[in-house]
Amino acid sequence: MTAQPRRPLSGYPALEYPFNVIADSEDGYVVVFPDLPGCMTRIDDLGELTAMASDARKAWLETEYDHGAEIPLPSYPEEYSGKFNLRLPKSLRQRLAGAAERDGVSLNQFAVALIAEGIGMRARAERESESRGGDPVRAGKPVAPNDGRAREAGRPRRVAPTGSSHPVEVE
Repeated sequence: MTAQPRRPLSGYPALEYPFNVIADSEDGYVVVFPDLPGCMTRIDDLGELTAMASDARKAWLETEYDHGAEIPLPSYPEEYSGKFNLRLPKSLRQRLAGAAERDGVSLNQFAVALIAEGIGMRARAERESESRGGDPVRAGKPVAPNDGRAREAGRPRRVAPTGSSHPVEVE
């Protein structure tokens, strides 16, 4: 079985990727591209929407392409409504609300940003894992403190701190 040739980067910007615009009750909007994990931008008013969304999408596509990532094709907007219900423990809901308030954003905006960031981190870790033969230590996935695989392999453990997409190496 032969592999399909890689689509040139120039072909992706012409594709129409759906995006969601989420209004913050206090000010501004967040633009999220559900097909492009971690691709988002913030705008102050809707007049900036077209230019900022286009810039964010283009930068994401170029970065992922340059890193050799497989670029997903756009989905059809009618496949997803953008809404789902989620039950949370009261304590977690309270912590999320407090963090959103400290960041000065709505709970919805905060949750969307956390989910998008987490999906982006997971997708990058999976790609790295696949490119390194499936080793979660080298892929930047968190490793339990008592897991000696990293030391046995002569490598530092890599742990991604919450809120960061850049793993921190720990000896």
